[in-house]
This record gives sequence, structure tokens and C-alpha cells, in this order.
Amino acid sequence: MSDHPGTGAPEGVIAPTGAGGAMDLAASEAETLEKTPGGPQGTGPAGKPRSLWSDAWRDLRRNPVFIISALVILFLVFISLWPSAIASGSPLKCNLSKAQEGSQPGAPFGYDGQGCNVYTRTVYGARTSVTVGVLATLGVAILGSILGGFAGFFGGFWDSILSRITDVFFAIPVVLGGLVLLSVVTSNTVWPVIGFMVLLGWPQISRIARGSVITAKQNDYVQAARALGASNSRLLLRHIAPNAVAPVIVVATIALGTYIALEATLSYLGVGLKPPSVSWGIDISAASPYIRNAPHALLWPSGALAVTVLAFIMLGDAVRDALDPKLR
Repeated sequence: MSDHPGTGAPEGVIAPTGAGGAMDLAASEAETLEKTPGGPQGTGPAGKPRSLWSDAWRDLRRNPVFIISALVILFLVFISLWPSAIASGSPLKCNLSKAQEGSQPGAPFGYDGQGCNVYTRTVYGARTSVTVGVLATLGVAILGSILGGFAGFFGGFWDSILSRITDVFFAIPVVLGGLVLLSVVTSNTVWPVIGFMVLLGWPQISRIARGSVITAKQNDYVQAARALGASNSRLLLRHIAPNAVAPVIVVATIALGTYIALEATLSYLGVGLKPPSVSWGIDISAASPYIRNAPHALLWPSGALAVTVLAFIMLGDAVRDALDPKLR
């Protein structure tokens, strides 16, 4: 009923409030509420609830740390796939007559102690670092998630055995283990280094995956699915794994930068990659004796390594903040 007789349209409508009362809304406001495509906070279009992943992606797009680190990583991936796009010549081509010379046309980073173009070697070194970091992270994440997931789901005897094995691997110093295990390897490929990282890196992911699975399997929806006769494989793949994978992704993303630094450390010590492989660790090791006469040969690969590791750690921190509901 209109408050103003003689008018054909009502001036306002009565809308219920969340507390059980009512409030006056102008007709235009009420119409806007009816036509709004998005629902209340925490819901998407048409009032559908948003998932953890959609909320995380929305937060990541607004996070400058994520944007900057993602751009740096995309650039590293680009030069890893197509290094010749920004660097001409071969990283293995050296000219002793130009040894330790500074910046000049065609060699903006100068030359190292062997007369190799530091710029070209720095660009090509990104391929090795990114390859080792990505493959080692994938191997660690897959192996650790499988072992930790099964231990957390089934528990009992297998959980106890895995926990004791994990404790043994945690007691092995990573660098010392690399010196011992890789010193007997003669291969110049990246596979022995990747295998070593997977061998000593899976316990950390396993602990994270085990704890996530134990937490997820206690939820009501998992108990309801079990009561309805769902098999163990269905419970793991359809109900537990999607809700337990977020912590694994966060830890793996941060660990990727750590594995890149570890590869450089092992190569610097002479037990990782070996010449003629191109690696930032090899270049840093070769440039160390000439740090006074040719500091540029040491600073550029060191700077590239530091920026790469920092980018992946920043990316992991941004992903952690987006996926952790306690930080919302």
C-alpha cells in the first residue's frame, strides 16, 4: 500500500533483515538486490558458493608479490626454453685472449677467466636451474604425497614404519649427503642430481601430506561417504586428496627455490653438474679465484641465482597466504 495516495508505484518496500526484523528499502535498491548476479560474501554468481581455489585465485590476482614473482618466473621459463632469443652464440665458445675483460659490445656482462661470454652463460644457465628445480620438485611432491597420504589414511603399522624411515632421512645432512652420494657418480647429466634431491627431499612433503590426510579424513563428509559404502580409493581420490593437497602445493612451491640453490651449491662444490654442462654453480665456482680481477664474472651468475630463488620463495609465500583460511 502506497504511503502517498494518488501515486501508482510504491515508494518503498519492506525487506527482511538477518535478525528477523525489517528495514525500508527504496524501490530502486530493492530492484538492484534482485538483479545482482553475485550472491552474498563467500558466494559466486547466482549465489553459488565459491571454492577454496577460486577464492585463492582471486586473492592472488590482487597480490603484487604474486604478480611480480610470477612475471620473473615466466621470464625464466621463457629463456630456459628459448635462450637463443636473447643471447647469441654458444655458451661453450670461449676466447682466452679476452679473459677477464669487462663489458663491451656483444658481451654486456664481460668475459670470465676462460674468455667465455658471461652474459651468454648466465642466460643458458637458467635452463639447467629451472629444469633441475621443476623436475626435483615434481618427483618430491609425487613420492612424498603418495607415501604420506597412504600412511595418514591407513595409519597403524604402516604409519609407524614410514615415520621411523622419515626420521632416518631427516637425520642426514643434505649437503654432506650430496658430497658422499654424488662423488661416486661420473654422469654429466642432471638426472643424478635430481635423483639425489628426490631421495632426500620426500620426507618433508610426506610429513605434510600425512598430516593433511589425517585432518581431512576426520571431516563429516568423509565419514558420510564411508557410511554410504565408498571404497578406499574413492575416498582418497574424490574426497580427501582435493582437500589435502593445498599444504603440499605451498611447501613444494617454496622448496623449488631451495632445490635450485642446492643444485648450485653442489655444482660449486664439484659434485653436482660438471663441465661442459652450463650451470650458475659451475660459473660461480670458476669465477671465485678471479674475484679481485674480474668480479663481474662472479656477480652476474650469483645475482641471477639469487633473483631466481627469491622469486620462487615469494611465489610460495603468496600461494600460502591465499590458500590458508586462517589468514583471510
